[in-house]
Amino acid sequence: MKFPELLLEAINRSEIPLRFEPGADEAVAAPVTELIRAWLQSHAPRIGSDPGRQGVIDELLQELYGTRDLPA
Repeated sequence: MKFPELLLEAINRSEIPLRFEPGADEAVAAPVTELIRAWLQSHAPRIGSDPGRQGVIDELLQELYGTRDLPA
């Protein structure tokens, strides 16, 4: 499963009425995704100081944008 799919499922299960127009789910998901991206990047180590930590952040960002599957 990809994170964007998981996020859209959560939005669809919510009590928020998103029946206004097609694409409303994605419009709600976009700022949440941006917030998570900014939060992850704020925890990035200074250049060269912790390559392992940067690797984990890179993997999480790939999952966030759906270019990598979530771990089973």
